[in-house]
Amino acid sequence: MPESYVYIMSNKKNGTLYTGVTTDLVKRVYIHRNSLLEGFTKKYELNKLVYYEACENVHEAIKREKQLKKWRRQWKLNIIGEFNKDWADLYDEIVH
Repeated sequence: MPESYVYIMSNKKNGTLYTGVTTDLVKRVYIHRNSLLEGFTKKYELNKLVYYEACENVHEAIKREKQLKKWRRQWKLNIIGEFNKDWADLYDEIVH
């Protein structure tokens, strides 16, 4: 069972992107969706989970997050498009 996740939040297709890491994906996305913390996702209303990856441990997740953050924007758009063609909000998928 995965212990950690890398995820990307957005506000719309091809919109602003935020890449993060967490050990509790449902809780963390809930916080972003409901603007419960000050910061980048609240400022830009990034309330849609558009991409996530499960990792075996937090160290692997942090390593992957750093890798994704170094990627060019187009590469991130491509990986999101491959994973989530319609850029749907995946929150309902992870809570069930």
